[in-house]
Amino acid sequence: MTNKRKTLGLNTIQKKTKSAFAYIWDNDFGFVRTVTFFTSKISLTLIQKMVHVRKYSLDLSVIAFVATVGTYVLFPAMANADMLTDQKPIDHKTVALMIDAMENETKSFGNLPVSEDARPRKTFTVPMTAYTSDPAQTDDTPCITASGMDVCERNQEDVVAANFLPLGTRVRIPELYGDRIFTVQDRMNARYTKRMDFWMKDIKQAKKFGLKYATVEVF
Repeated sequence: MTNKRKTLGLNTIQKKTKSAFAYIWDNDFGFVRTVTFFTSKISLTLIQKMVHVRKYSLDLSVIAFVATVGTYVLFPAMANADMLTDQKPIDHKTVALMIDAMENETKSFGNLPVSEDARPRKTFTVPMTAYTSDPAQTDDTPCITASGMDVCERNQEDVVAANFLPLGTRVRIPELYGDRIFTVQDRMNARYTKRMDFWMKDIKQAKKFGLKYATVEVF
C-alpha cells in the first residue's frame, strides 16, 4: 500500500513538472524565440544594406571630403564657430586703448600752417639782413640750403638762415612781414650766433634790405 502511494506521488510530480516545463516553453521560450527571430531578421537586413553601402563607400568618402572643404571655404565663420566661441570678449578698456592707438598714428605731411592767433613759443630781437644765391655770397652750391632744399628751383621767398634755431623751425616777423611764415632752412657764417638772413631772388632787393632789427616769433 505504501509503495503504491509513493509511485502515484512520483507520477503526479513528474506530470506537474512536465506541465510546468511545457508552459514555460510555450510562453517564455516562445517569446524568446520570437525576439530571436526578429533580431536575426533585422541583423540580416542591416548586413545586406551594409554590403550595398560598401559598394559606394569610396564615392561617399569623396563626397564627405568635398563637403567639408567646401564648408571651410564658403562658410569660414560657420566652420570655425567652435574657435570663435572660445575667444574671450574684449573689454571696454582694451577697446578704448586700441582706438587711442589708432588716433595717435600720424603721417608726416610737412609743416602745418601757423594760425594767425597762435601764440609764439619764444621771441628774439635780432639783427636781420638778406642774401641771394649769388656764388659770392654762398658756398660752392649756391642754390642748395643746409637742409638740402633747392631754393632756386623752388623760387619762393619764405626761407631764412639762422644759427640759433633748429632747421625746420617756423618763424614770423610781424614788424616786417605781418603774418607771413618763414622756415629756417639754411645756416649763416659761424660768427653770426644771433642773426637772421632772408633769402631773396634778386640781389638788388637783398642789398636794399640792408640791416634791420626786428622781433622774431618762434613757433
